[in-house]
Amino acid sequence: MPYKDRDINKLYYTMGEVTEMFDVNASQIRFYEREFDILQPKKNKKGNRLFTPDDVENLKIIFNLVKEKGFTLQGAKDHIRNNKGEVKENQKVIDSLEKLKQFLLEVKEKL
Repeated sequence: MPYKDRDINKLYYTMGEVTEMFDVNASQIRFYEREFDILQPKKNKKGNRLFTPDDVENLKIIFNLVKEKGFTLQGAKDHIRNNKGEVKENQKVIDSLEKLKQFLLEVKEKL
């Protein structure tokens, strides 16, 4: 049976890892944490934020609405509050399409 690579999912991501994922400053992540109720990172004894995979998914949703679709902060809050299930499903679709695009670009590069 051949070895199969697995995605390793972490239980918690540090602020540095999250800022690298989204290519933003920590202050912007902290600002979104204050503005959006769906972001609830844990804090350790030192006060460092630890983001769960759900928090990262919620940040993806927020960035998609605010940066990609051009929602205002209040508009994004209202949209998330009124369409929570739909927004999460849409984000899953977006993520899978981005993975597919990346795969196709790699195949194109190898050809």
